[in-house]
Amino acid sequence: MGVSDRYDRGRRLFLEDPVRAVLVVIAVVLVLDLVRQLAVGQTQISEFGVMLKDGLMRGLFFGLAGIGLSMTYSILNFANFSHGDFITSGSFAGMVVTYVIAGGFGAEADIGSLALVGADGSVYGAQLGIGVATTPLAVVAGAVVAGVATVLLALFIDRLVYRPIRDRSGIALLITSIGVAFALRYLIQFVFGPSRRGVTDSGAVPSIGIPAVDGVVSVNLHEVSLLVVSVLLMLGLHLLLQRTRLGKAMRAMADNEDLARITGIPTERVVRFTWIIGASLAGVAGYMFVLWNGTLHWFQGWILLLPIFAAVILGGIGSVYGAIVGGLVIGLTMSVSIVWIPSGLARAAAFLLMIVVLLVRPEGIFAGRSTA
Repeated sequence: MGVSDRYDRGRRLFLEDPVRAVLVVIAVVLVLDLVRQLAVGQTQISEFGVMLKDGLMRGLFFGLAGIGLSMTYSILNFANFSHGDFITSGSFAGMVVTYVIAGGFGAEADIGSLALVGADGSVYGAQLGIGVATTPLAVVAGAVVAGVATVLLALFIDRLVYRPIRDRSGIALLITSIGVAFALRYLIQFVFGPSRRGVTDSGAVPSIGIPAVDGVVSVNLHEVSLLVVSVLLMLGLHLLLQRTRLGKAMRAMADNEDLARITGIPTERVVRFTWIIGASLAGVAGYMFVLWNGTLHWFQGWILLLPIFAAVILGGIGSVYGAIVGGLVIGLTMSVSIVWIPSGLARAAAFLLMIVVLLVRPEGIFAGRSTA
């Protein structure tokens, strides 16, 4: 392709789709500026590597947690605002078990303090030496319990609250979910207290240094654990959706619930498994995020819910794969954007990117691909 052909294509793009053309120009300018900063040392390569690593960790969490939100929307047809508090509930349930096992009913703390995850500073994760390397049994048990407890909570709330009004409008379900979210959030605060607490022994987490031109990018075992767990769960979900009868039934119900019911698909069973899969992923994702982040508090899921929603909307609401890709994009944007803007505006940059992408592709990155 000659220079004149490229010029003609560029001119047509500006004339036919000026918004897309301006965004392409802005993206090119940002990339060139990043290359300049790396070349002159204004941003160190090792520093940029840390940004990419942290963005990947956040993105994996947003994607894994967003799957349940996307499945709820595509199959149950409502935006579940209690999803963030499911994440918090799973995190606390998992940490209760982790604290009790790591404490070992020994002299570190009494069973009440352990069961309340060190409420009011009675005991900290560092005192118990909590970590993947130091207390592997406690961490594995905590992750399993986080998923199971969140499933039980979601099924209970569905049976008690959502199922009786499932035939009403999506707005009614959405508003109800906000009420459920507030109830769960303040119940967690009442039981476990309002304090933010450290729940891991960050000094005992093994790490390796990946050499860079101007330094080292450190990767610790908690980050590797989050990566491995997220990838395995996403792969397992992919196989379930594509290779099993349940997965096919879920995709059929997401496409057309009435037709699925007429053809004999047990829709109530599909709804039940939607809650099981979505809630289990939310609980495990929340627990792994807390393990990576090292802190836990009662409104953590609520704060994380907005970026998760942004990831789901960016990827294409109703698409499982869109939620995963959208999560990675939002996570990386929140971390890498501080190359150009103050760190306090990183969240704003992620939401701005979502708006920009939707201007060009209103239905999201995976437009038209519901559930799978």
